[in-house]
Amino acid sequence: MDKMNDMDNGNVFDYSYSAKRQEEIEAIRRKYLPQSEDKMERLRALDRSAARPGTAAAIVIGTLGTLLLGTGMSCAMVWGGQLFIAGIVIGVAGIAAIALAHPAYALITKKQRAKLAPEILRLTEELSQK
Repeated sequence: MDKMNDMDNGNVFDYSYSAKRQEEIEAIRRKYLPQSEDKMERLRALDRSAARPGTAAAIVIGTLGTLLLGTGMSCAMVWGGQLFIAGIVIGVAGIAAIALAHPAYALITKKQRAKLAPEILRLTEELSQK
């Protein structure tokens, strides 16, 4: 009954707040805002991108070396005879390729880091001053 009297007088207080609802609204809102990459995220992305080309090259070289080694083993052990010597040569070439995978990774990553160094150093200076 008191509530009715308060409503008649215009003294109604209606408040509804839901943290989950507000979080969902904010998440949807962020999807439609223009994406502005902050400097720390840019720094992380540059750091990650420094190793990608070297990793890709090492995987390709290692995989090809493994295939060569397997082919050489097949030639030497399964088919034998005339392919035995060829199998040894192919297998050694495969081992050499596998052994070159890590140095290729290191060399390519070093060059990529040198290429990205000015931008990374500039960003770290800006972030350190804040």
